[in-house]
Amino acid sequence: MEGVAWALHKYVMHGFLWVLHEDHHRTHGRRFQKNDLFALFFAGLSFGLIYGGLSRGNDMVAAAGFGVTLYGIGYFGFHDLMFHGRIPALRFRPKGGYPAGIINAHRIHHRVITKTGAVSFGFLYAPRKYAAMK
Repeated sequence: MEGVAWALHKYVMHGFLWVLHEDHHRTHGRRFQKNDLFALFFAGLSFGLIYGGLSRGNDMVAAAGFGVTLYGIGYFGFHDLMFHGRIPALRFRPKGGYPAGIINAHRIHHRVITKTGAVSFGFLYAPRKYAAMK
């Protein structure tokens, strides 16, 4: 899923659907963003895959839906909670290692507030170089 998410983030969110993703790169103080529509889309997709797979006895389709769901849970935990602090009571600031690498990579990604020029499009993977950053 990380490869799919990376490609969607780089070529769709920072591409033709930048109109929905743009507010995610700008501070605005609103609780919800147009960017949250992506979460609704993927929740609907995963529900459809799970329901369709289970109702038709297709384990592969259901497994794909569960995979999208699990990825979404990880995304929400690391991205929305740890990086953006969307639920302040659950905010977590890692001191190092893997979680810090994801946070640092996303911080670098958010330094660019335009459609082009951003780096580090992953959500749950970041190269080791980001783990050592302060």
